[in-house]
Amino acid sequence: MVDRPGGPDGIAVVDKPAGWTSHDVVARSRKVLGTRKVGHSGTLDPDATGVLVLGVGRATRLLRFLTLLPKRYTATIVLGTETTTLDAAGDVTAVHDMSGVVPGDVRDAAQRLTGQIEQVPPMFSAVKVDGRRLHEIAREGGEVERAPRPVTVHRFDVAPTGDPMVWEVDVECSSGTYVRTLAADLGTSLGGGAHLTDLRRLSVGSFTLDEAGSMESPELLPPAAGVRHLVGVVVDDLATDIGYGKVLGRERLGVEGDGPWAVHAADGTLLAVYEPYGDRTKPAVVLVG
Repeated sequence: MVDRPGGPDGIAVVDKPAGWTSHDVVARSRKVLGTRKVGHSGTLDPDATGVLVLGVGRATRLLRFLTLLPKRYTATIVLGTETTTLDAAGDVTAVHDMSGVVPGDVRDAAQRLTGQIEQVPPMFSAVKVDGRRLHEIAREGGEVERAPRPVTVHRFDVAPTGDPMVWEVDVECSSGTYVRTLAADLGTSLGGGAHLTDLRRLSVGSFTLDEAGSMESPELLPPAAGVRHLVGVVVDDLATDIGYGKVLGRERLGVEGDGPWAVHAADGTLLAVYEPYGDRTKPAVVLVG
């Protein structure tokens, strides 16, 4: 954590409890941390639990670099029942007799949903269409056409339970993947329907539950933790130029490749994040000055 007159700066990893929206967690964290400058890197459904990464103070500027990190989830898929929200929170819309489904069918269906696929965002989601969030339209009883979006499911492991209609799943996926939609699509591909329950996010990039604290006592990591997945560079004599947001030559900054690059002082303090600017570099985010 970096202390300054305007309040704390840092990254907090929270284990979100069920029943709280991501906005609720942000609002509570603002009170606990004593600052209005708190944001999150990616929404979790209200009934879901697990890793929610928060940016605090100046570190809110780093959230753009966290949003696209891959995620890992565990959950339970219940075959035979469809709901309005694609999870257990919704109203039942259809019931199917799927007693003929065997374990090999479920595994094959999960394999078909692995890799680069396209998903239609659920109506009960934060996706915006024509300036309105889909869940707002859905709560008014409406439904709109949604274009499918490309996502990547790196791993979709399914494991049987004592109930042939209930499967435990472990999913690693790209940002923007809806595990609820994976569950619904799995059910459809098996000739029936399904919904999701007990969704828990185990990780966002390298941030895991091992680092997660409660909303009432979040531990702030230094801002540098927010960009630890980026290529880093240490500079000794550029703090003033960086503080002024100057464009710098690649050789002077000591970087190569496509960036972006996390620029640190010798003591490890994050000064800025720089990105390519033609054959030079420019600041994307500056935390000093």
